[in-house]
Amino acid sequence: MDYVKPGEVLGSMIEAGKTKAELGIMQLIVRGSLGGAILACATTLAFTAAAQTKIPMAGAILFPVGFVMIILLGLELVTGSFALIPLAVLEKQTTIGRMLGNYFWVILGHLIGCAVYAALYGLTITKMGTDLSNPMVQTLITASEGKTTAYQSLGAEGLALAFIKAMLCNWMVTLGAVMAMTSKSTSGKILAMWLPILTFFGQGFEHTVVNFFVIPAGMMLGANVTMADWWIWNGVPVLLGNFAGGLLFTGLLFYLSQKGSRPGATAAAELPGRGEAGLPGTPALEKSL
Repeated sequence: MDYVKPGEVLGSMIEAGKTKAELGIMQLIVRGSLGGAILACATTLAFTAAAQTKIPMAGAILFPVGFVMIILLGLELVTGSFALIPLAVLEKQTTIGRMLGNYFWVILGHLIGCAVYAALYGLTITKMGTDLSNPMVQTLITASEGKTTAYQSLGAEGLALAFIKAMLCNWMVTLGAVMAMTSKSTSGKILAMWLPILTFFGQGFEHTVVNFFVIPAGMMLGANVTMADWWIWNGVPVLLGNFAGGLLFTGLLFYLSQKGSRPGATAAAELPGRGEAGLPGTPALEKSL
């Protein structure tokens, strides 16, 4: 059968977390850069679809293409790892130091990939900086300010709001990483991943990697946002909220719900490919997300 039972999925999550924690620095930076750039490209696709159709949900329906490409290609997305590596730490399969090292280098990679795509996309929609009439210019400026100065205007409540929206976001994002493990076929994985990713993007929750593109891109195009605005009112609270949501809602709660049904410590090794994507003959997928 194509379906993988939840207890077996838990074994795959722990094994994937262990594998991620053992990756080298260069692998993490490169995979993080590619993951960030692909997600940024999916974001502009979603914004374009919403602008062309005047239906914001059209963008949400298309946005998961980026997530799908990242996980099927075995790249890195730190928000997915927020649910996986802590379980490997909990099971003593890796250390807190390795976990934090993974997060640091992948985030650095995301920043690089998103910045490069933001610069290239900005040159594209402005015709090498000569024309600011493209509606996507204003879309990115508005989004950048809405994710920073809009929270600033609310003060402490703005910080709390950003944190809460980030928790809800990464509950869904990490579910996307886990749902990919519930099927052994490519088509089944794609469909399973699509559901939670559409859910988070369609409701406007806060995703730190998406924001690594949106906010700097808006700043490059003239948004009234400073580096301090970015990190104080979005960067830090959203990163912490994403970590809390992934760790608690998906990592720990799923662990507690399935620990008793886990079919032994070798369950993950018995799955084809031994990875969270589980495709036969594609071991790289165990490192994705």
